[in-house]
Amino acid sequence: MPRRNRPEHRDIIPDPRYNSRVVAKFINNIMERGKKSTALSIVYDAFDLIAERTNRSALEVFEEALKNATPLVEVKPRRVGGATYQVPMEIRADRRQALAMRWLIMNSRNRSGRNMAMRLAGELMDTARGEGATVRRREETHRMAEANQAFAHFR
Repeated sequence: MPRRNRPEHRDIIPDPRYNSRVVAKFINNIMERGKKSTALSIVYDAFDLIAERTNRSALEVFEEALKNATPLVEVKPRRVGGATYQVPMEIRADRRQALAMRWLIMNSRNRSGRNMAMRLAGELMDTARGEGATVRRREETHRMAEANQAFAHFR
């Protein structure tokens, strides 16, 4: 990734069912080896399971889960005179969303379950309730940033 200027962002076409760019980005993140139709079926099956189990809109649960998984600060290593400090920094909005999606997908893949749609549905419902591995990961990130608040002046 270039250090000076950020690459221009590509426009993502909204997904066909919910007409949402965020869901389309999530589908793209789930996709492996270019198999978009498989990723689509995984996400839509998970959303159907969520709607069936919670009696709420699946999109609503997804947005709640994404909000609960989104970190606000993270630590970045900064080298100052031979010592490396973990400096807490606020995260840009697009990186926040990318981290939340990445953590949701990673923790879904690590869960036990029959298929990916069930594991993803379980992780999304847990995260929407404010529990589960993804929320723990966000809390851990926040705790680390809070513990290193003394080095915030190195920003």
